[in-house]
Amino acid sequence: MLGVTDYGAFMIAFLVLLAIPGPGNFALITATGKGGIKGGLAATFGIIFGDQVLLWLAVAGVAALLSAYPAAFHTVQWLGAAYLAYLGLRMALSKPGSAPVRAMKSNHYLRQTMMITVLNPKAIMFYMAFFPLFVDPVRHQGLVTFGFMALTIAALTFLYGLIAVLLTHNLAERLRANPKVSNLLERLAGLCLVGFSIKLAVLR
Repeated sequence: MLGVTDYGAFMIAFLVLLAIPGPGNFALITATGKGGIKGGLAATFGIIFGDQVLLWLAVAGVAALLSAYPAAFHTVQWLGAAYLAYLGLRMALSKPGSAPVRAMKSNHYLRQTMMITVLNPKAIMFYMAFFPLFVDPVRHQGLVTFGFMALTIAALTFLYGLIAVLLTHNLAERLRANPKVSNLLERLAGLCLVGFSIKLAVLR
């Protein structure tokens, strides 16, 4: 299909990868808990936009450039780690009732998740390795093939995000009745983000 081999396997593989716990997933859950469905969907679009930037950079060969110049790779790596640590610490040190639940605008969540996604240089390497697995070398149509894969990734991410947002919103409505439990979960999510930042910083 448009130069993509085993399209069904491509979609299933990407959905599995989306479901793996990571900083993007935690940011999506947090945005939904604080900003409701609107905040969660904004965060979903942030992930989509960030992914589109990374996958097209990968197509353009940025991954090869980062591999050739390790200093550039590690600079982006440290920036991503620092940003995740900053977000995680803010959440981990939060106090019950320290901020209104819906105080932030939706575009804040969009920018936040987009930055988390873009400042992960490992994702560029992932796309560089992932795409060739499903590209038919005989029927490949260049940018048309990559564009089709990019649209598929955007659609799958939106569907996954929509389901995650609806489920999280349902749970969040119940948690709001108990601020202490809600704050505890926010702190745990913050610690997870700090953990991801450490993991990202020590990658070799």
